Amino acid sequence: MRQNDTGGGREAQRGAPTAADRGWDESLYGAHPAERDPSPESASGAASAPPDAPGAEGGRGRRGQRGSEKTSGAGNRAGRAGGGGAAVSRAKRPSRGKRALRWSAVVLAVLILGTAGAGYLYYQHLNSNLDKDELNLGDNKLHRSDPNAAGQRPMNILLLGSDSRASEENVRLGGSRADRDRPPLADVQMLLHVSADRSNMSVISVPRDTRTTIPKCTDPDDGKVYPATTDKINTSLQHGGPGCTVATWEEMSGIPIDHFMMIDFSGVVSMADAVGGVPVCVKENVHDPKSKLKLKKGTSVIKGEQALSWLRTRHGFGDGTDIGRAKAQHMYMNAMVRQLKAGTKLTDPGKLRDLAEAATKALTVDKGIGSVKKLYDLGNDLKQVPTKRITMATMPWEYGPGGSYVVPKEGDADKVFSLVRNDVALDGKDKKKAEASKSAQPTEPSQPKAEIPISVMNGTGTALQRPVTGRASVIAGALANKGFRQATADQTPQSRADTTISYPREEQRGDALAVAKALGIPERLVKHSAGVQRVTLIIGADWREGSAYPEGDSGADGKKDDQKAPDSADALRGDNKKACMDVNPNYTW
Repeated sequence: MRQNDTGGGREAQRGAPTAADRGWDESLYGAHPAERDPSPESASGAASAPPDAPGAEGGRGRRGQRGSEKTSGAGNRAGRAGGGGAAVSRAKRPSRGKRALRWSAVVLAVLILGTAGAGYLYYQHLNSNLDKDELNLGDNKLHRSDPNAAGQRPMNILLLGSDSRASEENVRLGGSRADRDRPPLADVQMLLHVSADRSNMSVISVPRDTRTTIPKCTDPDDGKVYPATTDKINTSLQHGGPGCTVATWEEMSGIPIDHFMMIDFSGVVSMADAVGGVPVCVKENVHDPKSKLKLKKGTSVIKGEQALSWLRTRHGFGDGTDIGRAKAQHMYMNAMVRQLKAGTKLTDPGKLRDLAEAATKALTVDKGIGSVKKLYDLGNDLKQVPTKRITMATMPWEYGPGGSYVVPKEGDADKVFSLVRNDVALDGKDKKKAEASKSAQPTEPSQPKAEIPISVMNGTGTALQRPVTGRASVIAGALANKGFRQATADQTPQSRADTTISYPREEQRGDALAVAKALGIPERLVKHSAGVQRVTLIIGADWREGSAYPEGDSGADGKKDDQKAPDSADALRGDNKKACMDVNPNYTW
């Protein structure tokens, strides 16, 4: 079932929500306060936690404390509003268009630093602009992805957009001056996955109203402990900072996060304008009075406020639901990345310097990428990915009871996350590459199975579930009973969502396949890795009981769609220049 079947129909039955229900801040676009939706849900920012829930208190705001020293970036330290510590109510969200510009700016910032070529010495000068924070504030950090045969690791970067208003510039851009002291929310959340060989990139966005488990987090500044709770994922930012949002993502997806990058309102519009006009397409003339978008049929080049109107348009596209708006945002983002990779508008040294200043002042990053040189290297990594291998998708979702929040769609959401966990591209092209290389790889064991050294490790523990006691010994025993007498239980603690079998040398692939066949483990979970010394089986949280791998839990081999994103993810390729938005018949002219 596609997303518009899952979410759009339910929404149509309830009636189209108002702009305020969706988190629009109409004050920025001239709407009178009396015209806003006065409902408690709107006034509270659609937060579902009670007033005394963790994160309801104001914070300090390292960036906000600097005041005029870094005005353009004030308040970017998420989880802290800057200034007072009094409890405040959660207020209306900024527009989705502004949120889209924020996540666009994060990607722009990285690509710019890898593309500009303005010189290492100048990047050194920019280091002081960056704010840095702890990567993960949870207690159950996932094991980093294993390297492939060439020693390369995939990279997962969480891109966050904070709605902080802890500066005059952020108040001007975001509106709602009364929210200046409110702890910010992470209204934009996207996972950027770059494959180990840097051949492809997948970007997965998650709706801000996704209800999920927020694990226990500890504020690195004052030691305050926020107990585990269930709430909308954007509130995780108020539980100590972006490191708690990272912990929440790891718990929800099972994907280890290597880095995060966060941006607020300031500097976003100038960064978007610096790229120049971006081409977009509509199938009919469109005029949406609410977003102020008015375009003729066909392709138009948009920038500035017109780009903002495109990104925030909902009623004018498709069936008038948020699905159409998400597609429009993905189209814009892909077109903008194509412009950037082509070097459009990025040849003027002065403009590059201004852009680099704006990008670094607007960013908060984890300490692992806390220098401009590291961001430059990161940008070079991203630059290697061909545009045709960039895929943007949305986590498959469905409405929860009552329709006030969404939840990951059972089956489809985990399939998307599983592809990322196993470093498989969402576009489905990795399958052909793997099949082409199979003929050159050994499939028969290199030695009798009784002589194959095998390490079995227990990775069944998660943030919410304790590891199954003795699990490694049980499976090692099952292998011994099948003739693999060198199988031993390794008690090194692990935490994995998926079961995997790794082998260190190419000639041992047949050994690993023999182990997989004996236990019923799919061949796609067998990997060549430079991070192991022998055939190594790590039992994941997907296999907590039984001595045979559960059939169907991770998809059967041979199915046509096993190795690509489901339709409900609404995937869009980066090189799709023919993408064109459907227009709601009620909004044509």
